[in-house]
Amino acid sequence: MNEHLKYRIALTLIPNIGDILAKRLVAYCGSVEAVFKEKKAALEKIPGIGTVYAKAVLGQDVFSRAEEEIKFIEKNAITPVFYLDPVYPKRLTHCEDSPVMLYMKGNADLNAEKIISIVGTREATDYGRELCEKLVAALAAFNPLIVSGLAYGIDVYAHKAAMENGLQTIGVFAHGLDKVYPGVHKAVAEKMIRQGGLLSDFTSNTKPDRENFPRRNRIVAGISDATIVVESKKDGGSLITADIANSYNRDVFAFPGRIGDLTSEGCNAIIKQNKAALIQSAEDVIYIMGWEQLKKKDALVQRKLFVELKPEEEILVNLLKEKNTVNVDEICHLAKMPMSKVSTLLLTLEFSGIVRSLPGKMYKLN
Repeated sequence: MNEHLKYRIALTLIPNIGDILAKRLVAYCGSVEAVFKEKKAALEKIPGIGTVYAKAVLGQDVFSRAEEEIKFIEKNAITPVFYLDPVYPKRLTHCEDSPVMLYMKGNADLNAEKIISIVGTREATDYGRELCEKLVAALAAFNPLIVSGLAYGIDVYAHKAAMENGLQTIGVFAHGLDKVYPGVHKAVAEKMIRQGGLLSDFTSNTKPDRENFPRRNRIVAGISDATIVVESKKDGGSLITADIANSYNRDVFAFPGRIGDLTSEGCNAIIKQNKAALIQSAEDVIYIMGWEQLKKKDALVQRKLFVELKPEEEILVNLLKEKNTVNVDEICHLAKMPMSKVSTLLLTLEFSGIVRSLPGKMYKLN
């Protein structure tokens, strides 16, 4: 039995200890194992824990359930991903409420260079389906990973279109990986495992209860560079995903619809409220995300020799060498430089072809 993994899963099973508190416990105690071995008095002093949560940590027998989950994981070739693992989605690390544990079945790259989430109504029209298929086909030239929730309507159309265009696609579940919901999409899910994957932060035997879907939506929004709403009613669940994406400072796009069409009321509303940028085609997404410019830079810009770097520039380059892809806020923190200074240096390095800017204020070496 993998003892290290057992502690990690057990951490997520403690009642009333959500992802934010769980990560805080690990940070203060030093490791996952130390959380369960810490004294009650010490736990109570951790901000946000107190007596009630300290009792929950030390008074719950969660290890037997964790051992059952490990058996399920091993039997079904599922990859557990802890939030401190190198393969954990880097985009999610910048979301405070990101999952402590993820479970994935498949071969998808959770840190693909470009990731787009496509969401929409379960009661999609022919217009919505056509928009979705044309959108994915046009984006295919840039090889993005397509993320959605494998629900009826726009979600499943996005997954199918991705696979038809040779793209990887991930379906994020609001339940464990022991089932596919809705069941009619089981064949699609099995194909996705070979061309992307299935992802969840729920353990097996978790039912697809209503309250689980907003929790699922935060992964859909946080793992991607941008969320695109194709069609949505005024109270559609995809609008929750759009709101979460906005809270994470991610780009949100929406296709407008005809006034009076129920399946377009949600899209029209978030465009009107400046919660989403209006798009009419994939070309609008490509332009706003700057993908075409990146392509041109790759073709035209040659990297300068590191010997030409100034000392402060070299600090940033070395950081990017170690971290691969880094958010600008993390760069400021690690380099111990103000945002104004870092922004100027990064811009200079970008013009020199040494650094590449990515959506979501992320940077990497060319």
